[in-house]
Amino acid sequence: MPIRAALVDLDGTIWDNPVRFAAVREALGLPLDGRPILHGIRELPQEDQPRALALLAAHEQEGVTRGTLRPGAEDLLRFLRAKGVKTALVTNNSRASAEAVLARHPLPFDLVLTRDDGPVKPDPEAFLLPLRRWCIPPREALVLGDSHLDLQAAHGAGIPRVVLVRPPAWSRAYFPPGAPFVEVPDLPAGQALIARLLK
Repeated sequence: MPIRAALVDLDGTIWDNPVRFAAVREALGLPLDGRPILHGIRELPQEDQPRALALLAAHEQEGVTRGTLRPGAEDLLRFLRAKGVKTALVTNNSRASAEAVLARHPLPFDLVLTRDDGPVKPDPEAFLLPLRRWCIPPREALVLGDSHLDLQAAHGAGIPRVVLVRPPAWSRAYFPPGAPFVEVPDLPAGQALIARLLK
C-alpha cells in the first residue's frame, strides 16, 4: 500500500517543549486522565474558562520561546517532500503557537491544522480532515506522533501505519488495545523506518 500523506504532531514529536503540561493541569485543578487539556477546560464553570484558556496560551507561548526543534525534523520533512508525500502538521496547540514555531523554523508543510481549525486529537476527524482535502484514503497515510492521542486518533481514523517517537511511559495506559504502531527513539530512526515503508 503506498504512503501518500504523513500527518505529523508538533510537541514531543518534532518540537522539544520544556513546559510540563501536567503542572498546567494541576494549576487548573484538572485530573491527569489522559484526555486533552482542552476537554478539561471546557468542563470548568463558564466563568473560569477564560482564565484557564489564557493560562494555557501563556504556557504554549513559553513552549515556543524555550523550545527547540528536534534533531532530524528538517531532514525528515525534506525527505518526505522529495518522495512526493504530502505533509500536514496536526497539533492540538493554538494556531498562534504553531505559526510562531514555524516562523522560527519554516518547515515545508503542505498544510497546518490546529485546535483553531477543527476537532482535536484523539478525535479521528483531526486526521481525516486533511486526508479529505487531499482525497487520500486513510490506508494510504502515515501518522508520526509521540502519544496516546496520536495513536487513538489514527486508530479511529483507520490509519494503519503509526510511528511514535519515544512515547511517555504514562501515556501507554491509554493506548487502544491492539492498535498497531512502531516505536522509534528519535526522528532519524523514524526517517529510516519511513524510508523502508516507502519501499
